[in-house]
Amino acid sequence: MNEPAAPAPPAAHAPAADPSGAGGGLHDVAGLRVGHAQDPRRPTGCTVVLCPPGCVAGVDVRGAAPGTRETELLSPLNTVAEVHALLLAGGSAFGLDAAGGVVRWLERRGIGIAVGPLRVPIVPAAILFDLGLGDPAVRPDAALGEAACEDAVARPPGTPAPEGNVGAGAGCSIGKLFGPTRAMRGGLGQAAQRWQGDTVAALAVVNAVGDVRDPRDGRLLAGSRSADGHRLEGCLAALRRGERPPTLVGAATTLAIVATDAPLDKAQATRLAQMAHDGLARAIEPVHTPFDGDTVFALATGAGPAGHRAAPRGVDPARLAVLGALAADSLAEAVVRAIRRAAPLRLGETVLPAACDGLPGPD
Repeated sequence: MNEPAAPAPPAAHAPAADPSGAGGGLHDVAGLRVGHAQDPRRPTGCTVVLCPPGCVAGVDVRGAAPGTRETELLSPLNTVAEVHALLLAGGSAFGLDAAGGVVRWLERRGIGIAVGPLRVPIVPAAILFDLGLGDPAVRPDAALGEAACEDAVARPPGTPAPEGNVGAGAGCSIGKLFGPTRAMRGGLGQAAQRWQGDTVAALAVVNAVGDVRDPRDGRLLAGSRSADGHRLEGCLAALRRGERPPTLVGAATTLAIVATDAPLDKAQATRLAQMAHDGLARAIEPVHTPFDGDTVFALATGAGPAGHRAAPRGVDPARLAVLGALAADSLAEAVVRAIRRAAPLRLGETVLPAACDGLPGPD
């Protein structure tokens, strides 16, 4: 990732405020707790979402290079009915070790499915590739997973977790379709909204091969740069000119969690995850490539004002359609916020500008 020609981002630059004024995140769904942990030795980390009892989950994987744990059990065809936490981590396949720390943390607190005298915590997880920044031997492990859990419970319920280059977003970059030397900074963002008593929220960790545009006006926020590193070029513009991307093994992935307090069943949570992927497609181009492991989890606590946990699981199709539409909208907003809150990075000769650097672009 050497780029001596690119100017170093000025240290005074800071992530820009989101002009939409949007706020919110997974903390707006009652019972969910978000925690982050970073390894100080290089930009990498993990993010955990602790779930209330009875939380239903679904998942939809559309990238062709995923790294996941316990996603198959989320199928509506399979037996396990609830999860106890979700984990997102850097470190590629090595980062799945962090899920073991979350499992241990939960077990010590007696949280999990009762199996005889034991409690077995269910912690699905997904990882992204950030090994190109710093020492690749440093990656999230079980201790970092436990630290993320401690961070989650240290924050009062309903308090926003930080965004930007934190947790699983610590080592994120985007715009890598034509190689990492033309990349920019990615990160982690959240968003939420309400509809007739239901809350829908999203968290995105954006480490995409592609660029990020603001769906509100189509403006390119960050992504692939020109060969000299001084301008935003954009992946599609380069492809239209006939430029051919290299093969990028282990390069990217956008991870996301959408959540609601509506009482969805497992099949409906899976549908929510499927519909939410449209939010990635609105904000990231290209998305779901052979080099990305794009994965969206969905959580349904069933504890909101419009759906108390005592009610049977499942909502009518019209309500599910609205929740899915809002999940996609919130996820697109979370992607934009991740990029607007990212900070530039210089690590040795590696330079990753961020959207806040205001590089000139094609539009």
